[in-house]
Amino acid sequence: MLVRDAMSTVVLTIGPAHTLRQAARLMAARRVGAAVVLDGDAGGVGILTERDILTSVGSGENPDLEIAATHTTTDVVFAAPAWTLQEAAEAMCHGGFRHLIVLDDEGPVGIVSVRDIISCWVPARRHRGTLVSS
Repeated sequence: MLVRDAMSTVVLTIGPAHTLRQAARLMAARRVGAAVVLDGDAGGVGILTERDILTSVGSGENPDLEIAATHTTTDVVFAAPAWTLQEAAEAMCHGGFRHLIVLDDEGPVGIVSVRDIISCWVPARRHRGTLVSS
């Protein structure tokens, strides 16, 4: 199975000036663990994850004052839609992260998470003792 088969194609994108609280609200509303940060002035694509927000708040920073640009990972490892899920999982394990922005020649086309990969590899799960199909 390929990344294109597992990735989410509806991606939450935010700007670098969004506050961490705004980003967290959007992420919670969409039930996603990451947002793609598009920064035309800095010339690139970055990612802000729930872990980035948690680290900031945990260190005492104010989520109403902190902006995404300050906490965005810009040294991003990207996946190609034609990567296998094994390649994506290896990149995540090697880099210690849970999300990959998927790029094609035109730019970001999706995002794939560890949860997406697991859902493909293990299509059914147990819920309180009964088997539930995903």
